[in-house]
Amino acid sequence: MPVSNLPLFLYGTAWKEDDTQRLTELALRSGFRGIDTANQRRHYHEAAVGQAIRTVIASGLVARSDLFLQTKFTFQRGQDHRLPYDPKAAIPIQVEQSFASSLEHLGVDTIDSYVLHGPTQRMGLTSVDWDAWRAMETLHDRGLVRMLGISNVGLDQLQTLVQSARIRPSFVQNRCYASSGWDRNLRAFCAANDIVYQGFSLLTANRDVLARPEMTQIAQRTNRSVAQIVFRFALDLGMLPLTGTTNADHMRADLAVADFQLATEDRDRIEKMGAS
Repeated sequence: MPVSNLPLFLYGTAWKEDDTQRLTELALRSGFRGIDTANQRRHYHEAAVGQAIRTVIASGLVARSDLFLQTKFTFQRGQDHRLPYDPKAAIPIQVEQSFASSLEHLGVDTIDSYVLHGPTQRMGLTSVDWDAWRAMETLHDRGLVRMLGISNVGLDQLQTLVQSARIRPSFVQNRCYASSGWDRNLRAFCAANDIVYQGFSLLTANRDVLARPEMTQIAQRTNRSVAQIVFRFALDLGMLPLTGTTNADHMRADLAVADFQLATEDRDRIEKMGAS
């Protein structure tokens, strides 16, 4: 089923550590209404994200209903010692414990998107992956989660999930490389199956493409930054892009990509650029 009422951008809260609350508040005050986090203390500080959300809601700037909140369940191999669940418990219990902890961290009663933070292996889906997904489906059944998603996933894995899941994913979140045609094959599958593709590391994973003279020429011709060109391009491809910038000016510039369009020939050039 198609996803509606999505924000233009997601603000990614990974790798912010002690600055997480300040930067999440700054993002919300700058205009972001979509927040991406995870109950994975190794790379995220979910409790600090929640404190930022509570602070901004209390200020009257936004209501909970204005926000799209996405968090993730992360298997133990992706965690450090600060686990949000009992590592000896069965996977469905771990999912329940992690989710309950996320609700407490974020100070909310429901999550808009709950994402499986990557399968346990690079190819195929294991019984452990399915145990986690079934537990996530149960959270959806209980009305605690609006939509489900999966990240760091390959095309074969996504095809299997879509084919056999009782509740199919609404989102895929992948690191997006220009060298793969900006994840062309997986994006095409998502488009054909009403799945929203969320692209992250659009800038940091593609520094070589961003530095090309052609990108500079497009930016100069449109009077925009190269970063804005990339994010506008991502939107034109149907992506929901993530940005994790720590700069207030960049936050505003990122959101301003709604104010212009790329010429079709420029979009086509960028799409082919990484693979050439």
